[in-house]
Amino acid sequence: MSTSQQGLGLSIQGLQVRFGDFTAIHDLSLTLAPGESLGLVGESGSGKSTILRAVCGLVPRAAGTIRLVSENEGSSTLPAPGSAAFRRSVQMVFQDPYGSLHPRQTVDRMLAEPLAIHRLGEPEARIEAALDAVGLGQGFRFRYAHQLSGGQRQRVAIARALILEPQILLLDEPTSALDASVQAEVLNLLETLRRERGLSFLMVSHDLAVVTHLCERLVVMHRGREVETLAASDLAGQRVRADYTRQLMQASAGFVRAAHAT
Repeated sequence: MSTSQQGLGLSIQGLQVRFGDFTAIHDLSLTLAPGESLGLVGESGSGKSTILRAVCGLVPRAAGTIRLVSENEGSSTLPAPGSAAFRRSVQMVFQDPYGSLHPRQTVDRMLAEPLAIHRLGEPEARIEAALDAVGLGQGFRFRYAHQLSGGQRQRVAIARALILEPQILLLDEPTSALDASVQAEVLNLLETLRRERGLSFLMVSHDLAVVTHLCERLVVMHRGREVETLAASDLAGQRVRADYTRQLMQASAGFVRAAHAT
């Protein structure tokens, strides 16, 4: 089985990220198992999005290691961080669908660009398949971003990530800029894609209800440090250890109401 076909996860050990004298991430270690969906939660400024950016190389690491892990523990051919093969295996979907798509390019061109960068053939077939996978017809290929709704733009962003056939998606608040009804559609789409393709998700969200719906485990972050790691079912059942996690739950009134309703 080739690297692009086998289930992949991530191992992050001793990660530190600094911006000048400010330390954004302090000695973080976590593992995303192949096929798992892991959530990162915490208030704004806790370092959640910085972790995703460190994984995909958008911010430099001051210390620590990031590597792919395989279902086959004996594999020695996994792509190294920073390599083209790593970037193809690990793709990111950004928070703002209005800002992440080029305003002067058609959907067709935005999807063709990563194929050209990674020198992948059959662009027509790949573009059609990617649009079909996210529930957009071929009539969207030659539209511009301003001709799309917010939900359609985020589906294009997901298609752009999927077109390279990655094994890991980094999801940075993928539904926070969308209306509530559209959020549910996009979350259901992501869950379907994960199940059908055996993807691994590392997802950032401030919405505890969203994370417990999509993720199996959660890492609670505060000021660049891990507070605790727990199962999503424990969070939904309010079985938490840290006071900070309880404060997050209290601050998320909608989540508290939903938890009590069950």
